[in-house]
Amino acid sequence: MAPELRIVDGVLHIRRPDTRWLSTGWGGGFADAPAAYNVSVPTGWERTDLDAYVAERLAEADFESPPAGPALLTGVDMRHARAARSGPVLAVATAGVSNPAALPTEEERPVGVEGDPDAVAEADAPCGDGSDTVGRGTVNVLLTTERRLDDGALANLIAVAAEAKAATLLAATGFPGTTTDAVVVGSARDGKPAPFSGSATEVGSAARACVRDAVRATLDARYAVGDRPLPDTVADAEYGVVTDRETAVFRP
Repeated sequence: MAPELRIVDGVLHIRRPDTRWLSTGWGGGFADAPAAYNVSVPTGWERTDLDAYVAERLAEADFESPPAGPALLTGVDMRHARAARSGPVLAVATAGVSNPAALPTEEERPVGVEGDPDAVAEADAPCGDGSDTVGRGTVNVLLTTERRLDDGALANLIAVAAEAKAATLLAATGFPGTTTDAVVVGSARDGKPAPFSGSATEVGSAARACVRDAVRATLDARYAVGDRPLPDTVADAEYGVVTDRETAVFRP
């Protein structure tokens, strides 16, 4: 059974009965549920009672409330959501980069100096207020596969999707992510078993391609059409952080 996609009142709904989900978002972890959600929040949104807020939004959109599955929050309007399908995988993404998280590499700064691993300076440099307020931009990816994965392979699929998201964002924006990115993956409990989900497998390869194309398309939808400018640097963004802390490199 293919998943059903709908957007109602700023809530994106992916429904597929008998699905095992794993979420890195608020209230995340493993869950057996028929649906997952991506909820757009308004400008200036400051609610902290997230469970209650999500339940209210789902009820207003005539979806199940309290939520029957994992839900992500974003400041991106759902008109910019884009989906991609390949083989047994469907991915949906929304992308906002008002809060980029830059990670300078060894080409830009020293990786570390051999020495005492406990003598490490903390020096993440925030721009704006540098906080992790939910819904401020963020890149959300929701992905389902028609294959049945065990919990280990489902967890690995999170890593595969996150890697594809980071590679796509880095190529398109110069940033590997934002301060609030989240991924939800789902596996059909009644599907054909797949023992692995790595990049060379059918599931992993399809997931990489779908995440790449969905993220690229949602970036184009939000920024290429001139809805708002894409920041060139963290300093140009409204919020963001540069991870520039020192480390002590040592032989274990």
